[in-house]
Amino acid sequence: LSAGVCCCCAALRPRYKRLVDNIFPEDPKDGLVKADMEKLTFYAVSAPEKLDRIGAYLAERLSRDVVRHRYGYVLIAMEALDQLLMACHSQSIKPFVESFLHMVAKLLESGEPKLQVLGTNSFVKFANIEEDTPSYHRRYDFFVSRFSAMCHSCDHDPEIQKEWWGWGLQSVHHLGRDTLYSPLHSNAGAQSVRSKINVFLSYFSRIGPPSSPTGGEKEENPALLAENCFRELLGRATYGNMNNAVRPVFAHLDHHRLWDPNEFAVSCFKIIMYSIQAQYSHHVIQEILGHLDVRKRDSPRVRAGIIQVLLEAVAIAAKGSIGPTVLEVFNTLLKHLRISVDFELGDSRSSVGSATFSTCSKDSDERIVQNAIIQTIGFFGSNLPDYQRSEIMMFIMGKVPVLGTNSQSLDTSHLGDLGTRRIQIMLLRSLLMVTSGYKATTITNALPPPFLDPLLSPSLMEDSELRQLVLEILHNLIDRHDNRAKLRGIRIIPDVSDLKIKRDKISRQDVSFMKKHGQQLYRHIYLGCKEEDNVQKNFELLFTSLALITIELANEEVVIDLIRLAIALQDIAIINEDNLPMFNRCGVMALVAAYLNFLSQMIAVPAFCQHVSKVIETRSLEASYFLPETIFKDKCNLPKSLEKHEKNLFFLTNKIAESLGGSGYSVERLSVPYVPQVTDEDRLSRRKSIVDTVSIQVDILPGNNTEDKIDNTEEITFEALKKAIDNNGIEEQEKEKRRLVIEKFQKAPFEEIAAQCETKANLLHDRLAQILELTIRPPPSPSGTMTITAGHAHYQSVPVYEMKFPDLCVY
Repeated sequence: LSAGVCCCCAALRPRYKRLVDNIFPEDPKDGLVKADMEKLTFYAVSAPEKLDRIGAYLAERLSRDVVRHRYGYVLIAMEALDQLLMACHSQSIKPFVESFLHMVAKLLESGEPKLQVLGTNSFVKFANIEEDTPSYHRRYDFFVSRFSAMCHSCDHDPEIQKEWWGWGLQSVHHLGRDTLYSPLHSNAGAQSVRSKINVFLSYFSRIGPPSSPTGGEKEENPALLAENCFRELLGRATYGNMNNAVRPVFAHLDHHRLWDPNEFAVSCFKIIMYSIQAQYSHHVIQEILGHLDVRKRDSPRVRAGIIQVLLEAVAIAAKGSIGPTVLEVFNTLLKHLRISVDFELGDSRSSVGSATFSTCSKDSDERIVQNAIIQTIGFFGSNLPDYQRSEIMMFIMGKVPVLGTNSQSLDTSHLGDLGTRRIQIMLLRSLLMVTSGYKATTITNALPPPFLDPLLSPSLMEDSELRQLVLEILHNLIDRHDNRAKLRGIRIIPDVSDLKIKRDKISRQDVSFMKKHGQQLYRHIYLGCKEEDNVQKNFELLFTSLALITIELANEEVVIDLIRLAIALQDIAIINEDNLPMFNRCGVMALVAAYLNFLSQMIAVPAFCQHVSKVIETRSLEASYFLPETIFKDKCNLPKSLEKHEKNLFFLTNKIAESLGGSGYSVERLSVPYVPQVTDEDRLSRRKSIVDTVSIQVDILPGNNTEDKIDNTEEITFEALKKAIDNNGIEEQEKEKRRLVIEKFQKAPFEEIAAQCETKANLLHDRLAQILELTIRPPPSPSGTMTITAGHAHYQSVPVYEMKFPDLCVY
């Protein structure tokens, strides 16, 4: 009877339950009943609305078998679920998936490693199925935490631990591929899921791949598996969810303090930059810049680590699409450069009188930050196309603070003179790196007026390092044929042809540039030679500047101007109106010798070459300290004075004019001494005015060449005074002065005449302004005059009887 009742009850059970029960054999060792499994599969495909019930019943049986430790039936249930999952593709599969995920969660919660591995395998199979409709209700937080725990598991057996890591990584990999960047899974908890995935992936990247893994090891190595998963997830990222891939990495690096040292951070962001799509590179750079702003108050080494990561990212992004972040990158880096200098100077002020090792260490750390910023700016700028690089050059130059000007430069008012100097040096070093390798078709493109004027302004400062940086930047922009390395070091070159200098014919644009701006270049070279703090490097850079101008920009007219400039430099050393030290005077003489030797061989005029060679040979025998090979030695015996030297030790204007006149050069202008232009930059610079340093000797001296000037040095005796009082001598001097003025206006170039006239006009204007300021006063008012003291205005009335009126107003 009991058997009949059981059969009757079994017949009354739903069909799906009977089909599910039939797939389980009496002995679990026999495995899944395949014939009944085919019937169940056919039933599920034919009636997809029953899928959710089938899944729920299978989940119920699996939960009961897990609790009763009937693991054989658990394996059979999971196999059946996997087959149903692979066979059924319809919208009704969504409820069945919920039952499936519930069963996988049960397996992962069990303490048996075999069941956990079984659950991870089933989840991997499920993750490989592509769904056509979104599942907004589905959440994966539990699976992420469980798989992450598997990745972080520790076991005494290294092999078992390695297997656990591998299973956990594979599961999270497929989970991330299925949900991380898929538009079909954008539920509310997606951000936390993505954060957990990226954090643990970056954690496992720290292990590092083996040096030379084989094919089998590549599949089993957790580090390589983590890296490959990370790359694949990043490759699927789009612009909208790029933050979810990058920001968790920042959080992980901050939490584990991995910015110092930053080897792992650099390798991690290299993976990111190479894995994402090229058009999204600028977004990663923006995120790094934003994180740098957030951590701007951290230690210098942390900021240096972030900047180093930015450098690596920029190096990769510069090869592709940079996007709209070019100026933003430079603006942010320059801002942090100012902040670093501010920190450095603030620490040095607070430690005055108590210098400690920690303070010195922090200063050096700030220097590391500053060098990293400069390196990043230079590398980024040097990889930009020419049209963008010229804009960046203008942008950086506009940030250089210049004393006395109100520009868009960095705010250094609170830093003082030392801080301003530090900022100037840092920005010029950055500009030097940006201009490295820049090859403009014409010199006008390389040195446009809005860039040339502010660039030459720091060369007027009384700081040798600033002047050196300006000259090096000029070399980068002028040298278009890579000749600078061949001219390195100031020396007497025996044969210039051995240098194999490359040059092209001077273009019309270059000729026009020299007509407009050549006097500016000459002027700054001239003033640069008159600085008292010049060292050997300054003279070497000045020599290179003159040589590069000769190679790249010199036609016959420029050659004459350069010779006049060289003779004027020689006069600086001989006359010594600026009271230069003897080393500087001999250095200028050596500079002129080295340059005229180079110039004479470049223009290849035999008579000119003979005169220069003769002077150099005489100097080597009688005054070797006038040559660069001697004066720039560590120990050099300097002369006490230069007034008693013979004429054959100097380059004479009349000799040069004779030698060049026979070769077709227009030598009339050689008789007019070079006088630099006067500009507003002199008033902005921290040096004496050009009006005070350059005498107007063109109008009063009877001679124009070095030979005449040497003859004019004579003793003041009674006879000399008697001649000076003689009226006839005065008349002759007046005639000579008029003749010189007429000759100057006939032969001198228009630029020099305008410069001298401007000098006189400025003098007259200043003196007239002083006279007017002293004489013109506002008329007194009965209401009184207002004075401001301590921020308050006070009126002082004037009685009428004390007021003084003009005579015409009184009757």
